Amino acid sequence: MTNSQMLYLLVALAPLLGAIIAGLFGRQIGRAMAHRVTIALMLVSAVGSVVVLMDVLNGHTYNGSVYTWLTAGNTRFEIGFLIDQLSATMMVVVTFVSLMVHIYTIGYMHDDPGYQRFFSYISLFTFSMLMLVMSNNFLQLFFGWEAVGLVSYLLIGFWYTRPTAIYANLKAFLVNRVGDFGFLLGIALVLAHFGSLDYASVFGLAPKFAAENVELWRGVPWSLLTVICLLLFVGAMGKSAQVPLHVWLPDSMEGPTPISALIHAATMVTAGIFMVARMSPLYELSPTALSVVLVIGAITALSMGLVAIVQNDIKRVVAYSTLSQLGYMTVALGASAYAAGIFHLVTHAFFKAVLFLGAGSVIIAMHHEQDLRKMGGLKKYMPITYLTVLLAALASAGVPGFSGFFSKDAIIEATKLSSAPGAGFAYFCVVACVFVTAFYTFRLVFLAFHGKRRMDHHTQEHLHESPAVVTVPLVALAIPAVLVGWWIGSVVFGGYFGASIKVSEVMREFAGEFHGPLAMVLHSVQTLPFWLSLAGIAAAWFLYLKRPDLPAVLREKFAFVYCILDRKYGFDELYSWLFAGGARSIGSGLWRGGDVAAIDGVMVNGSAKFVGALSAWVRKLQSGFIYHYAFLMIIGVVVLLSAFLAWRHL
Repeated sequence: MTNSQMLYLLVALAPLLGAIIAGLFGRQIGRAMAHRVTIALMLVSAVGSVVVLMDVLNGHTYNGSVYTWLTAGNTRFEIGFLIDQLSATMMVVVTFVSLMVHIYTIGYMHDDPGYQRFFSYISLFTFSMLMLVMSNNFLQLFFGWEAVGLVSYLLIGFWYTRPTAIYANLKAFLVNRVGDFGFLLGIALVLAHFGSLDYASVFGLAPKFAAENVELWRGVPWSLLTVICLLLFVGAMGKSAQVPLHVWLPDSMEGPTPISALIHAATMVTAGIFMVARMSPLYELSPTALSVVLVIGAITALSMGLVAIVQNDIKRVVAYSTLSQLGYMTVALGASAYAAGIFHLVTHAFFKAVLFLGAGSVIIAMHHEQDLRKMGGLKKYMPITYLTVLLAALASAGVPGFSGFFSKDAIIEATKLSSAPGAGFAYFCVVACVFVTAFYTFRLVFLAFHGKRRMDHHTQEHLHESPAVVTVPLVALAIPAVLVGWWIGSVVFGGYFGASIKVSEVMREFAGEFHGPLAMVLHSVQTLPFWLSLAGIAAAWFLYLKRPDLPAVLREKFAFVYCILDRKYGFDELYSWLFAGGARSIGSGLWRGGDVAAIDGVMVNGSAKFVGALSAWVRKLQSGFIYHYAFLMIIGVVVLLSAFLAWRHL
């Protein structure tokens, strides 16, 4: 085994070792040792990821098998690593954000009785995500895919004594199973037609299958690659929470805040985005699939952003913001701007982690109060939290110079240049969403940190900044949230991703219009997104600081629209009625018709009644009178003689 292979194994397995130690031996080693071990091993993984990235940028990529799990005929099912620019970038983002979340957890979960168990879970979650992004084949991809889903189930329902947490983790698990079913079918089609699960083999053979059709219904041909790409995207819709499989993500806020940051910033929800970008050689051969991806992403971006406007739970505002930003990334994928989508994934990982962890810092100070209407004026008491959240809000709103501006503008421009069906609709959605994003983000900032204090007297007396284990990760994440966008030239247009991502004509055309990040900032004042962003911030300031009485007036005047947004377009009610209610109706019907009527009524009670009736009739023959028995004997003899004579006659 080479040094490089050992390093890759170290990066992936270090968090797994931490999870095993904290999970199996947590009681023996104690709380302090549990976090020391898991953080130390997470640091090893993070440093190793940086070393891997530097090695890859020096031209040393790797694609090879580590372990053969199963051989069936000519097909080998292997565990292997593909270490290129895309996977190395994801490794750094995942491990760095996870390391900060590990440190933050010391302060946030300090008094929780499940302290060691939580550290075990988040380390296991990181291992699962690393196996996903480092995979070189569909088998390992599916393993990582399912593993992050399983661990997210454990983390969302971490406080298992709460009925809402149990409901939320079950909901997340079931909705993701819907997406994963499509994902598994897509992988099965790949194996059936390509005869391999190895990325390189499949991508190499893909052009030969571009014209091949399959019949899902007799006489109706479908492009094979379109079917495969759409099925894989169904999996991405579940993991990356795209409409209509988005309903699990807001409810996942029932889990502790550190895992909200880990799931929603850099790991689980970006798995679908990463997967589609990795599969870009397939998607580029299916314009139909790209259009579907584009339209679904556009609908998600705008519709979920609008829902964030009416949320009052500080964590749910950030959760719906995540949904909206995932929609942006999906639009980039549909517009064939894969590099722009991954770049937004990276910038979003940092500023969204700050927003979630900042929300957690506020929740700590507010004694676990999450209602924005009961906050206000926290800027004075929590200056570090306020500053980091403000910087992340500026990045999220797309203010020029901050990371979110560069990645978001790149997606908007790429969508504008796209000629794919649905690109016009997608462009309208992502542009309109600039105003919406700025509005709901600064609504959160103004309600939580500005204006008069609306909390109770006891909370006011005990307001203070969070401890260093909370604020240091916030500062460490806020720095890249501000600065990482300035690398847009090399990452999006400079061939940073090399051959790991397919470069489309859209990106080649876009690259010709790019003249550097500074020129992009200066030019932004002439563009519509810049003014929409400022308008969103100004509208939030006017409604929630200047005229705080107006939101109630607008809510009454536009009660119908508010009701639609407050009920999240009725998706939860629809699914509850259609799927949960339908399943209950089917179960009730099977119970009444199958269990009660067929099994109990016919097989159990029916057989008993038959035996009882037969016994009652036979009992009449046992009368106790000798002449009755003699009469029956005579009749029996006659019957036997008649049968014997009839047989002899034949």
